[in-house]
Amino acid sequence: MNRKIGFIGLGYAGFPMAHVFSQQYAIVGFDHASTRIAELNAGKDHTCSVSTDDIQAMLQRGTILTDDPAQLRQCNFYIITVPTPVDDNHRPDFACLASASRTVGSVLKKGDIVVYESTVYPGATEEICVPILEETSGLKFNDDFAVGYSPERINPGDDAHTAATIVKVVSASTPEALDIVRETYESVVGKGNTHPVSSIKVAEACKVLENTQRDVNIALMNEAATVFQAMGINTNEVVDAMNTKWNALGFRPGLVGGHCISVDPYYLIDKAAALGISTPLMEDARRINNSMSEFIARSTVDHIARRNSNTGNSARVLILGITYKENMPDIRNTKVKDIYDHLVSENLDVAVLDPVADPQLVKNTYDINIITTPTTIENDKFDAILHCVAHNQFQHFNYHHHLTDKGFVYDIKGNISAQYQQQIINI
Repeated sequence: MNRKIGFIGLGYAGFPMAHVFSQQYAIVGFDHASTRIAELNAGKDHTCSVSTDDIQAMLQRGTILTDDPAQLRQCNFYIITVPTPVDDNHRPDFACLASASRTVGSVLKKGDIVVYESTVYPGATEEICVPILEETSGLKFNDDFAVGYSPERINPGDDAHTAATIVKVVSASTPEALDIVRETYESVVGKGNTHPVSSIKVAEACKVLENTQRDVNIALMNEAATVFQAMGINTNEVVDAMNTKWNALGFRPGLVGGHCISVDPYYLIDKAAALGISTPLMEDARRINNSMSEFIARSTVDHIARRNSNTGNSARVLILGITYKENMPDIRNTKVKDIYDHLVSENLDVAVLDPVADPQLVKNTYDINIITTPTTIENDKFDAILHCVAHNQFQHFNYHHHLTDKGFVYDIKGNISAQYQQQIINI
Protein backbone atom coordinates (compact mmCIF):
# COMPACT_ATOMS: atom_id res chain seq x y z
CA MET A 1 0.00 0.00 0.00
CA ASN A 2 1.37 3.42 -0.96
CA ARG A 3 0.72 5.35 2.23
CA LYS A 4 0.56 9.11 2.53
CA ILE A 5 0.30 10.12 6.17
CA GLY A 6 -1.83 12.94 7.47
CA PHE A 7 -1.13 14.30 10.96
CA ILE A 8 -3.87 16.21 12.73
CA GLY A 9 -2.49 18.19 15.65
CA LEU A 10 1.10 19.45 15.58
CA GLY A 11 1.79 20.08 19.25
CA TYR A 12 4.15 18.49 21.77
CA ALA A 13 3.07 14.96 20.77
CA GLY A 14 2.07 15.30 17.14
CA PHE A 15 4.93 17.26 15.65
CA PRO A 16 7.81 15.05 16.91
CA MET A 17 6.00 12.00 15.52
CA ALA A 18 5.32 13.81 12.25
CA HIS A 19 9.03 14.56 12.02
CA VAL A 20 9.88 10.89 12.42
CA PHE A 21 7.33 9.81 9.79
CA SER A 22 8.52 12.50 7.37
CA GLN A 23 11.81 10.64 7.02
CA GLN A 24 10.00 7.68 5.45
CA TYR A 25 6.76 9.04 4.02
CA ALA A 26 5.21 11.99 2.26
CA ILE A 27 3.18 13.63 4.99
CA VAL A 28 0.69 16.43 5.43
CA GLY A 29 0.69 18.04 8.85
CA PHE A 30 -2.50 19.89 9.77
CA ASP A 31 -3.18 22.19 12.70
CA HIS A 32 -6.12 24.56 13.01
CA ALA A 33 -3.87 27.22 14.60
CA SER A 34 -2.56 29.34 11.75
CA THR A 35 0.07 30.86 14.03
CA ARG A 36 1.49 27.39 14.73
CA ILE A 37 1.63 26.59 11.01
CA ALA A 38 3.35 29.91 10.25
CA GLU A 39 5.87 29.25 13.00
CA LEU A 40 6.72 25.77 11.74
CA ASN A 41 6.96 26.82 8.10
CA ALA A 42 9.43 29.46 9.25
CA GLY A 43 11.54 26.69 10.75
CA LYS A 44 10.73 27.43 14.38
CA ASP A 45 9.21 25.23 17.07
CA HIS A 46 8.36 26.95 20.35
CA THR A 47 7.98 23.54 22.02
CA CYS A 48 11.70 22.88 21.41
CA SER A 49 10.82 19.35 20.24
CA VAL A 50 12.27 19.55 16.71
CA SER A 51 15.28 21.64 15.72
CA THR A 52 15.26 24.30 13.02
CA ASP A 53 17.56 22.18 10.84
CA ASP A 54 15.23 19.18 11.13
CA ILE A 55 12.18 21.28 10.30
CA GLN A 56 13.92 22.67 7.22
CA ALA A 57 14.84 19.13 6.19
CA MET A 58 11.20 18.08 6.54
CA LEU A 59 10.07 20.90 4.29
CA GLN A 60 12.77 20.14 1.74
CA ARG A 61 11.57 16.52 1.60
CA GLY A 62 8.15 17.81 0.58
CA THR A 63 6.35 17.82 3.92
CA ILE A 64 3.25 20.02 3.82
CA LEU A 65 2.39 21.91 7.00
CA THR A 66 -0.98 23.58 6.68
CA ASP A 67 -4.11 24.91 8.35
CA ASP A 68 -6.17 24.01 5.25
CA PRO A 69 -7.99 20.70 5.89
CA ALA A 70 -8.52 20.21 2.13
CA GLN A 71 -4.81 19.36 1.88
CA LEU A 72 -5.55 16.18 3.85
CA ARG A 73 -7.57 14.76 0.94
CA GLN A 74 -4.39 13.37 -0.60
CA CYS A 75 -3.77 11.18 2.47
CA ASN A 76 -4.98 7.66 3.16
CA PHE A 77 -3.59 7.08 6.68
CA TYR A 78 -4.44 9.63 9.38
CA ILE A 79 -2.85 10.03 12.81
CA ILE A 80 -4.74 12.22 15.27
CA THR A 81 -2.73 13.72 18.12
CA VAL A 82 -4.79 16.49 19.68
CA PRO A 83 -5.17 17.51 23.34
CA THR A 84 -7.67 15.73 25.55
CA PRO A 85 -7.85 17.92 28.67
CA VAL A 86 -10.37 18.01 31.49
CA ASP A 87 -12.76 20.84 32.30
CA ASP A 88 -12.97 22.83 35.53
CA ASN A 89 -14.88 19.96 37.13
CA HIS A 90 -12.22 17.41 36.09
CA ARG A 91 -14.54 15.89 33.49
CA PRO A 92 -13.11 14.73 30.14
CA ASP A 93 -13.19 17.40 27.45
CA PHE A 94 -13.50 15.84 23.99
CA ALA A 95 -13.97 19.07 22.05
CA CYS A 96 -10.59 18.92 20.27
CA LEU A 97 -10.95 15.22 19.54
CA ALA A 98 -14.44 15.68 18.12
CA SER A 99 -13.25 18.59 15.97
CA ALA A 100 -10.31 16.55 14.66
CA SER A 101 -12.67 13.66 13.86
CA ARG A 102 -14.93 15.97 11.88
CA THR A 103 -11.91 17.31 10.00
CA VAL A 104 -10.78 13.82 9.02
CA GLY A 105 -14.33 12.70 8.31
CA SER A 106 -14.68 15.49 5.78
CA VAL A 107 -11.83 14.05 3.68
CA LEU A 108 -12.18 10.34 4.48
CA LYS A 109 -12.28 7.88 1.57
CA LYS A 110 -12.93 4.18 1.16
CA GLY A 111 -9.95 2.13 2.28
CA ASP A 112 -8.54 4.83 4.58
CA ILE A 113 -7.33 4.17 8.14
CA VAL A 114 -7.61 6.61 11.03
CA VAL A 115 -5.34 6.12 14.06
CA TYR A 116 -5.94 7.98 17.30
CA GLU A 117 -3.09 8.71 19.73
CA SER A 118 -4.83 11.11 22.13
CA THR A 119 -5.47 9.88 25.66
CA VAL A 120 -9.06 8.79 26.29
CA TYR A 121 -10.96 6.39 28.54
CA PRO A 122 -11.36 2.79 27.28
CA GLY A 123 -14.10 2.73 24.65
CA ALA A 124 -14.05 6.43 23.74
CA THR A 125 -12.58 5.95 20.25
CA GLU A 126 -15.44 3.71 19.14
CA GLU A 127 -18.13 5.46 21.22
CA ILE A 128 -17.29 9.09 20.40
CA CYS A 129 -14.94 9.32 17.43
CA VAL A 130 -16.21 6.62 15.07
CA PRO A 131 -19.81 7.95 14.93
CA ILE A 132 -18.45 11.39 14.00
CA LEU A 133 -16.30 9.87 11.24
CA GLU A 134 -19.31 7.97 9.88
CA GLU A 135 -21.65 10.93 10.03
CA THR A 136 -19.22 13.38 8.46
CA SER A 137 -17.92 11.06 5.72
CA GLY A 138 -21.08 9.13 4.90
CA LEU A 139 -18.97 5.96 5.04
CA LYS A 140 -19.50 2.83 7.10
CA PHE A 141 -17.10 1.82 9.84
CA ASN A 142 -15.11 -1.36 9.09
CA ASP A 143 -16.76 -1.73 5.68
CA ASP A 144 -15.38 1.44 4.11
CA PHE A 145 -12.72 2.58 6.59
CA ALA A 146 -10.95 1.24 9.69
CA VAL A 147 -9.77 2.81 12.91
CA GLY A 148 -6.74 2.17 15.09
CA TYR A 149 -5.41 3.39 18.40
CA SER A 150 -1.75 3.79 19.35
CA PRO A 151 -1.25 5.79 22.54
CA GLU A 152 1.29 8.59 22.29
CA ARG A 153 4.34 8.19 24.50
CA ILE A 154 6.19 11.37 23.70
CA ASN A 155 8.25 12.61 26.66
CA PRO A 156 9.36 16.17 25.84
CA GLY A 157 12.98 16.86 26.68
CA ASP A 158 13.85 13.16 27.04
CA ASP A 159 16.72 12.32 24.69
CA ALA A 160 16.72 8.64 25.65
CA HIS A 161 13.09 7.83 24.86
CA THR A 162 12.41 9.61 21.60
CA ALA A 163 9.60 9.36 19.07
CA ALA A 164 11.87 7.24 16.88
CA THR A 165 12.78 4.67 19.54
CA ILE A 166 9.82 4.17 21.88
CA VAL A 167 7.80 0.96 21.80
CA LYS A 168 4.44 1.69 20.22
CA VAL A 169 1.36 -0.15 21.45
CA VAL A 170 -0.87 -0.68 18.40
CA SER A 171 -4.46 -1.77 17.90
CA ALA A 172 -7.10 -1.62 15.20
CA SER A 173 -10.74 -2.38 14.50
CA THR A 174 -10.00 -5.26 12.07
CA PRO A 175 -7.17 -7.81 11.80
CA GLU A 176 -6.29 -6.47 8.34
CA ALA A 177 -6.09 -2.91 9.62
CA LEU A 178 -3.96 -4.03 12.57
CA ASP A 179 -1.39 -5.47 10.18
CA ILE A 180 -1.22 -2.17 8.30
CA VAL A 181 -1.04 -0.08 11.48
CA ARG A 182 1.69 -2.28 12.92
CA GLU A 183 3.73 -2.28 9.71
CA THR A 184 3.37 1.47 9.31
CA TYR A 185 4.60 2.24 12.80
CA GLU A 186 7.38 -0.34 12.60
CA SER A 187 8.65 1.31 9.45
CA VAL A 188 9.62 4.32 11.57
CA VAL A 189 10.27 2.94 15.09
CA GLY A 190 11.94 -0.28 13.96
CA LYS A 191 10.77 -3.80 13.22
CA GLY A 192 9.56 -5.56 16.32
CA ASN A 193 9.34 -2.29 18.22
CA THR A 194 5.55 -2.38 18.37
CA HIS A 195 3.29 -4.21 20.79
CA PRO A 196 0.00 -5.26 19.16
CA VAL A 197 -2.97 -5.79 21.48
CA SER A 198 -6.29 -7.50 20.95
CA SER A 199 -8.57 -4.47 20.88
CA ILE A 200 -8.71 -0.71 20.77
CA LYS A 201 -10.10 -0.70 24.31
CA VAL A 202 -7.01 -2.52 25.61
CA ALA A 203 -4.72 0.06 23.99
CA GLU A 204 -6.79 2.93 25.40
CA ALA A 205 -6.71 1.34 28.87
CA CYS A 206 -2.96 0.87 28.60
CA LYS A 207 -2.39 4.58 28.04
CA VAL A 208 -4.63 5.84 30.79
CA LEU A 209 -3.25 3.30 33.27
CA GLU A 210 0.38 4.17 32.48
CA ASN A 211 -0.05 7.61 33.95
CA THR A 212 -2.55 6.65 36.64
CA GLN A 213 -0.07 4.23 38.23
CA ARG A 214 2.53 7.00 38.25
CA ASP A 215 0.06 9.39 39.83
CA VAL A 216 -0.78 6.92 42.60
CA ASN A 217 2.88 6.17 43.38
CA ILE A 218 3.85 9.85 43.49
CA ALA A 219 0.89 10.50 45.78
CA LEU A 220 2.28 7.92 48.21
CA MET A 221 5.63 9.74 48.22
CA ASN A 222 3.91 13.09 48.69
CA GLU A 223 1.82 11.83 51.56
CA ALA A 224 4.92 10.38 53.19
CA ALA A 225 6.73 13.69 52.65
CA THR A 226 4.15 15.57 54.72
CA VAL A 227 4.78 13.15 57.59
CA PHE A 228 8.57 13.14 57.27
CA GLN A 229 8.81 16.93 57.03
CA ALA A 230 6.91 17.21 60.33
CA MET A 231 9.50 14.82 61.81
CA GLY A 232 12.47 16.72 60.41
CA ILE A 233 13.36 13.91 58.00
CA ASN A 234 14.56 14.55 54.43
CA THR A 235 12.19 12.50 52.26
CA ASN A 236 14.58 12.43 49.30
CA GLU A 237 17.32 11.00 51.50
CA VAL A 238 14.86 8.32 52.61
CA VAL A 239 14.06 7.56 48.97
CA ASP A 240 17.78 7.37 48.11
CA ALA A 241 18.22 4.79 50.85
CA MET A 242 15.09 2.90 49.84
CA ASN A 243 16.24 2.74 46.23
CA THR A 244 19.21 0.60 47.21
CA LYS A 245 16.74 -2.27 47.44
CA TRP A 246 16.32 -4.23 44.20
CA ASN A 247 12.55 -3.86 43.96
CA ALA A 248 12.24 -0.15 44.80
CA LEU A 249 10.26 1.79 42.22
CA GLY A 250 12.19 5.06 42.35
CA PHE A 251 9.25 7.46 42.68
CA ARG A 252 9.87 10.75 44.48
CA PRO A 253 7.68 13.43 46.01
CA GLY A 254 6.99 16.60 44.08
CA LEU A 255 4.60 18.65 42.00
CA VAL A 256 2.37 16.79 39.56
CA GLY A 257 1.33 19.10 36.75
CA GLY A 258 1.43 19.10 32.98
CA HIS A 259 -0.88 17.45 30.52
CA CYS A 260 -0.49 13.73 31.33
CA ILE A 261 -0.16 12.49 34.91
CA SER A 262 -2.34 15.24 36.34
CA VAL A 263 -5.05 14.80 33.68
CA ASP A 264 -5.22 11.21 32.43
CA PRO A 265 -6.46 9.58 35.68
CA TYR A 266 -9.62 11.68 35.52
CA TYR A 267 -10.59 9.92 32.29
CA LEU A 268 -10.52 6.55 34.00
CA ILE A 269 -12.18 7.91 37.14
CA ASP A 270 -14.98 9.43 35.06
CA LYS A 271 -15.59 6.26 33.09
CA ALA A 272 -15.65 4.19 36.28
CA ALA A 273 -18.23 6.55 37.78
CA ALA A 274 -20.40 6.13 34.67
CA LEU A 275 -20.27 2.38 35.31
CA GLY A 276 -21.20 2.84 38.97
CA ILE A 277 -17.74 1.85 40.19
CA SER A 278 -15.92 3.85 42.87
CA THR A 279 -12.19 4.53 42.55
CA PRO A 280 -11.12 5.88 45.96
CA LEU A 281 -7.41 5.18 45.50
CA MET A 282 -7.21 7.06 42.19
CA GLU A 283 -9.33 9.91 43.50
CA ASP A 284 -7.27 10.22 46.69
CA ALA A 285 -4.07 10.25 44.63
CA ARG A 286 -5.40 13.15 42.60
CA ARG A 287 -6.46 14.98 45.76
CA ILE A 288 -3.09 14.46 47.45
CA ASN A 289 -1.05 15.53 44.45
CA ASN A 290 -3.24 18.57 43.82
CA SER A 291 -2.78 19.60 47.46
CA MET A 292 1.03 19.74 47.33
CA SER A 293 1.19 23.32 46.05
CA GLU A 294 -0.72 24.56 49.07
CA PHE A 295 1.36 22.35 51.39
CA ILE A 296 4.60 23.81 50.00
CA ALA A 297 3.29 27.36 50.22
CA ARG A 298 2.13 26.93 53.81
CA SER A 299 5.44 25.32 54.76
CA THR A 300 7.25 28.28 53.25
CA VAL A 301 5.19 30.77 55.24
CA ASP A 302 5.65 28.77 58.45
CA HIS A 303 9.42 28.52 58.02
CA ILE A 304 9.74 32.25 57.32
CA ALA A 305 7.79 33.03 60.49
CA ARG A 306 9.74 30.50 62.53
CA ARG A 307 13.13 31.83 61.44
CA ASN A 308 12.68 35.56 61.75
CA SER A 309 9.01 36.44 62.24
CA ASN A 310 9.32 38.29 58.92
CA THR A 311 5.87 37.84 57.44
CA GLY A 312 3.44 40.02 55.55
CA ASN A 313 4.48 42.48 52.89
CA SER A 314 8.10 42.61 54.08
CA ALA A 315 8.81 38.95 53.36
CA ARG A 316 10.24 38.24 49.91
CA VAL A 317 10.19 34.89 48.08
CA LEU A 318 11.92 33.86 44.87
CA ILE A 319 10.47 30.97 42.86
CA LEU A 320 12.90 29.23 40.52
CA GLY A 321 10.99 27.89 37.52
CA ILE A 322 7.36 28.10 36.45
CA THR A 323 7.19 25.46 33.71
CA TYR A 324 5.76 22.09 34.65
CA LYS A 325 8.95 20.30 33.56
CA GLU A 326 12.66 21.03 33.54
CA ASN A 327 14.35 22.42 30.41
CA MET A 328 11.07 22.69 28.50
CA PRO A 329 8.95 25.82 27.96
CA ASP A 330 5.67 23.98 28.56
CA ILE A 331 3.58 25.79 31.19
CA ARG A 332 0.36 23.82 30.75
CA ASN A 333 -1.25 23.01 34.10
CA THR A 334 1.90 23.90 36.02
CA LYS A 335 1.43 23.56 39.76
CA VAL A 336 4.06 26.23 40.39
CA LYS A 337 1.38 28.73 39.49
CA ASP A 338 -0.69 27.44 42.41
CA ILE A 339 2.26 27.90 44.77
CA TYR A 340 2.60 31.47 43.53
CA ASP A 341 -1.10 32.15 44.10
CA HIS A 342 -1.03 30.75 47.64
CA LEU A 343 2.04 32.81 48.57
CA VAL A 344 0.55 36.00 47.13
CA SER A 345 -2.65 35.35 49.07
CA GLU A 346 -0.49 35.35 52.23
CA ASN A 347 0.71 38.86 51.29
CA LEU A 348 4.25 37.79 50.46
CA ASP A 349 6.29 39.62 47.82
CA VAL A 350 6.89 36.90 45.22
CA ALA A 351 9.22 36.96 42.21
CA VAL A 352 9.50 34.20 39.60
CA LEU A 353 12.70 33.49 37.67
CA ASP A 354 12.49 31.19 34.64
CA PRO A 355 14.98 31.44 31.74
CA VAL A 356 13.12 28.81 29.70
CA ALA A 357 9.48 29.91 29.78
CA ASP A 358 8.05 32.44 27.34
CA PRO A 359 7.33 35.52 29.51
CA GLN A 360 4.54 36.78 27.28
CA LEU A 361 2.80 33.39 27.28
CA VAL A 362 3.08 33.22 31.07
CA LYS A 363 1.62 36.72 31.33
CA ASN A 364 -1.22 35.92 28.94
CA THR A 365 -2.01 32.56 30.55
CA TYR A 366 -1.49 33.21 34.26
CA ASP A 367 -1.15 36.99 34.58
CA ILE A 368 2.30 36.57 36.15
CA ASN A 369 5.26 38.72 35.19
CA ILE A 370 8.37 36.52 35.27
CA ILE A 371 12.07 37.35 35.27
CA THR A 372 14.09 35.57 32.58
CA THR A 373 17.66 36.46 33.56
CA PRO A 374 19.35 36.33 37.01
CA THR A 375 21.03 39.69 36.37
CA THR A 376 17.63 41.33 36.84
CA ILE A 377 17.75 40.37 40.52
CA GLU A 378 21.53 40.57 40.89
CA ASN A 379 21.40 42.60 44.11
CA ASP A 380 18.13 41.29 45.52
CA LYS A 381 17.82 39.31 48.75
CA PHE A 382 15.03 36.88 49.62
CA ASP A 383 13.72 35.27 52.79
CA ALA A 384 13.00 32.07 50.88
CA ILE A 385 14.02 30.63 47.54
CA LEU A 386 11.82 27.83 46.20
CA HIS A 387 13.64 25.48 43.83
CA CYS A 388 10.57 24.28 41.91
CA VAL A 389 11.90 23.32 38.47
CA ALA A 390 15.32 21.78 37.81
CA HIS A 391 16.32 23.76 34.72
CA ASN A 392 19.97 23.24 33.80
CA GLN A 393 20.48 26.99 34.12
CA PHE A 394 19.83 26.69 37.87
CA GLN A 395 22.68 24.25 38.51
CA HIS A 396 25.08 27.06 39.34
CA PHE A 397 22.62 29.47 40.88
CA ASN A 398 24.23 31.37 43.77
CA TYR A 399 21.75 30.81 46.59
CA HIS A 400 24.01 32.34 49.25
CA HIS A 401 24.21 35.61 47.36
CA HIS A 402 20.42 35.98 47.21
CA LEU A 403 19.46 34.87 50.72
CA THR A 404 18.90 37.13 53.70
CA ASP A 405 20.83 36.28 56.86
CA LYS A 406 18.03 34.01 58.06
CA GLY A 407 16.81 33.04 54.60
CA PHE A 408 16.47 29.47 53.40
CA VAL A 409 16.10 27.35 50.26
CA TYR A 410 13.10 25.07 49.86
CA ASP A 411 14.55 22.22 47.80
CA ILE A 412 11.41 20.84 46.19
CA LYS A 413 13.36 18.95 43.51
CA GLY A 414 15.81 17.42 46.01
CA ASN A 415 18.96 18.04 43.98
CA ILE A 416 20.64 21.16 45.36
CA SER A 417 24.34 20.95 46.18
CA ALA A 418 25.29 19.86 49.69
CA GLN A 419 27.15 23.15 50.24
CA TYR A 420 23.78 24.76 51.00
CA GLN A 421 22.59 22.12 53.47
CA GLN A 422 22.58 24.48 56.46
CA GLN A 423 20.11 26.72 54.65
CA ILE A 424 17.87 24.08 53.10
CA ILE A 425 14.51 22.68 54.00
CA ASN A 426 13.38 19.66 52.04
CA ILE A 427 10.06 18.42 50.84
